[in-house]
Amino acid sequence: MKEKVILAYSGGLDTTAIIPWLKENFDYEVICVCVDCGQGEELDGLEERAKSCGASKLYIENVTDEFCDDYIVPCVQAGAVYENKYLLGTSMARPLIAKKLVEIARKENATAICHGATGKGNDQIRFELGIKALAPDLKIIAAWRNEKWTMDSRESEIEYCKQHGIHLPFSADSSYSRDRNIWHISHEGLELEDPANEPNYDHLLVLGVTPEKAPDQGEYVTMTFEAGVPKSVNGEKMKVSDIIRKLNELGGKHGIGIIDIVENRVVGMKSRGVYETPGGTILMEAHNQLEELILDRDTYAFKKEMGGKFASLVYEGKWFSPLREAEQAFVESTQKYVTGEVKFKLYKGNIIKAGTTSPYSLYNESIASFTTGDLYDHHDAEGFINLFGLSTKVRAMKQQEQGIDPLSLN
Repeated sequence: MKEKVILAYSGGLDTTAIIPWLKENFDYEVICVCVDCGQGEELDGLEERAKSCGASKLYIENVTDEFCDDYIVPCVQAGAVYENKYLLGTSMARPLIAKKLVEIARKENATAICHGATGKGNDQIRFELGIKALAPDLKIIAAWRNEKWTMDSRESEIEYCKQHGIHLPFSADSSYSRDRNIWHISHEGLELEDPANEPNYDHLLVLGVTPEKAPDQGEYVTMTFEAGVPKSVNGEKMKVSDIIRKLNELGGKHGIGIIDIVENRVVGMKSRGVYETPGGTILMEAHNQLEELILDRDTYAFKKEMGGKFASLVYEGKWFSPLREAEQAFVESTQKYVTGEVKFKLYKGNIIKAGTTSPYSLYNESIASFTTGDLYDHHDAEGFINLFGLSTKVRAMKQQEQGIDPLSLN
């Protein structure tokens, strides 16, 4: 019997060309696995395409709810945003895809897993770190880095497929390089390869419209959270995946969550892309709106710092690591009281606060009001300022003793 290889299959040009390439160069039985994280219509016709290219079998694994509950929610709770903009849509999905590839490899007694990520990108790292963490004995074939891979462009891949009698529903020109799941869609290539070019949004956008084309009338939205987990939208209780779908619809309509970023890849180069994350942008903002009402100052500040570290860790493909588990444990401990209702208005790309309530709010009107209340004596601030500024005052006094005017140093 032939050895089996599991191919991470998207149905795109790269992974379609890899099927005959694996059979021709390694004589493997090729088993394709498509992991459905909410790609939608992109899965149409996949089984026929895979088998017509020489695959013996195609698994389509629907993991959308697992993706939302076990990967998206922890990142939302952490406030994980890479380089202050990127909401990790691709990054969060890759470890789950790697996990499913390993599960099918074990089920099929395969000896190798193959992926179609290029040698320039982040995904090769994310896939391979996930596989190494879960199945260190399995061989990994990275087609684009393999010496037997001679194709270097879309045109050469299309020609290779034609030579092998494979009919393709792709053209050599035309489209952006995209990655889509329930959380987002990314766009790279074409005019975006030059940062001097403005994105052609009329050609590019899939999930929504630009703020200029959004309705002139804003729309109010209400969400509830329990222990940091979203539970309802506009009074309707839903599971997390349905909440994200609803927010995608609302956000896309109002031009929410479109970013144009030049990011720093793990491999060292900069890359430019446009990301659409309408529902995710709303969800992250709503969660933060509730957290700022509930978390104490020190925890909130430390958690903000931790969110950046968590984002970098996920971006770098280190999901299956002790550090991610430890950071997530900290984040989860902060979410115990993140319960309440958030109201906001969506208007032409903006998410405008319209009121937040929580039974665990640390905001106390009696203390915060300009009206003097019983819980705060203005005179107490004098002693606090004297102690808080003591080191500053002592330093200035020493400068004066040495004949230095503190004003001249500033």
